[in-house]
Amino acid sequence: MEKQLQQWPDESFILQNEAARRLYVDFAKDQPIIDYHCHLSPDEIAANKQFENLTQIWLKGDHYKWRAMRALGVSEEFITGTASDQDKFMAWAKLVPRTIRNPLFHWTVMEMANPFGIKQLLNASTGAGIYDTCNQLLQTPDFSTQALIRNRKVELVGTTDDPCDDLAYHKLFVQQNAGFQMLPSFRPDPVLNVNNQASWLAYLGRLEAVTGRSINQLDDLLEALDERIQYFHNHGCRVADLGLVQLPDLMQLRDKKQVEQEFRLLVSTKNYQVQSPDSLAGFILLHICRKYKQFGWVQQFHLGAIRNLNTRLLTRLGADSGVDSIGDDQQGIRLARFLDALDQTDELAKTILYNLNPALNEVFASMTGNFNDGSIVGKIQFGSGWWFLDQMDGMEKQLNALSSIGILSSFIGMTTDSRSFLSYSRHDYFRRILCNLIGTDMEKGLLPMDYAWMGTIVSDICYTNARNYFDLP
Repeated sequence: MEKQLQQWPDESFILQNEAARRLYVDFAKDQPIIDYHCHLSPDEIAANKQFENLTQIWLKGDHYKWRAMRALGVSEEFITGTASDQDKFMAWAKLVPRTIRNPLFHWTVMEMANPFGIKQLLNASTGAGIYDTCNQLLQTPDFSTQALIRNRKVELVGTTDDPCDDLAYHKLFVQQNAGFQMLPSFRPDPVLNVNNQASWLAYLGRLEAVTGRSINQLDDLLEALDERIQYFHNHGCRVADLGLVQLPDLMQLRDKKQVEQEFRLLVSTKNYQVQSPDSLAGFILLHICRKYKQFGWVQQFHLGAIRNLNTRLLTRLGADSGVDSIGDDQQGIRLARFLDALDQTDELAKTILYNLNPALNEVFASMTGNFNDGSIVGKIQFGSGWWFLDQMDGMEKQLNALSSIGILSSFIGMTTDSRSFLSYSRHDYFRRILCNLIGTDMEKGLLPMDYAWMGTIVSDICYTNARNYFDLP
């Protein structure tokens, strides 16, 4: 029994019937990857970094594991604290068997198998040996950052970058012959944070420094953002992203003179509280979204996360410490009004909508159909399950909602949305889930037992649709 358990899972993992297995092996498994949205570090890619040990590449910065460890009674010392890397890893290894039915259990097995080739289950007894084996492998050329990306057949790494970034590491990388593209994405979240005057003014100071212009009026800000969009475009950017609880409520939108007045007060008046934050933020966001359309970019909206909810851990560790949640705010009407405002003047760019609340999957799936205009296949996309939903149940629900209300065959598929160089297993996870859904329908007689037909749709979703969707330089 011990030997059998140590070899779990086999090649049929998730693939519950012959049709699913055949679709996966023949049409999905070996497809290249277009990772159009992730949070990998450009400097670590450009430097072709070698990680010192498994904790550094796998546990450091992984909020999913941090949350699980806290829930299972592990002291913060062994999560983000001063414990040694080996002690942190062993604290995690001991807990893995207790994470069953959490996606971390599946991810752990898959990330040990590929790229490390380890078939044992990670636990207290196997942890030390696995740690030593992986640490030795990490020092070899096949486990540098670029090699890890290249060996997973990744064609594009789409990083997430602040508009003030000089993109120095992207410039350095483009001179290398790495075998894949690394392109920046424009993420202007801070400029919309008009409710926090101190933070917002500090960010305007950064924009002033990078553009060499004073920002005293609304048009100054818009021109500075235009300049940064042009700069990013010149350095290969073709994608923008935004993370918000909700899009601004355009019912609150005022005329430009009123918005300008509020802008000047926010810039010049100490401790000023914006009277209509949705109006100011909405005006700025509409402007830059129109620019995206002019440049032929794809815009992404990650909606529904409420962040930094534990004040104690936020104070101690800062943002992105694993204390965020799914929001329960209504999305539909704001989303519809925002997309419609752009569509009315034919200024709506290709758009990917990511939902974080599974109760709203059908809302998002139905929204995509309202603004497709026949100009391209799948102009408005219901994005893959992300964050709390990039696991089996979340992916299946997203795929089912898209299939029922939209068009599955035009879907651009999975993206990692991760900070870990080992997370490309999530593409394999997604592909197995997709093949199992379609294969099961074939076995049930709900879809034709036609492998060429169904297989083409699978390969399109896994690779071809994304390759065609993004206007890559």
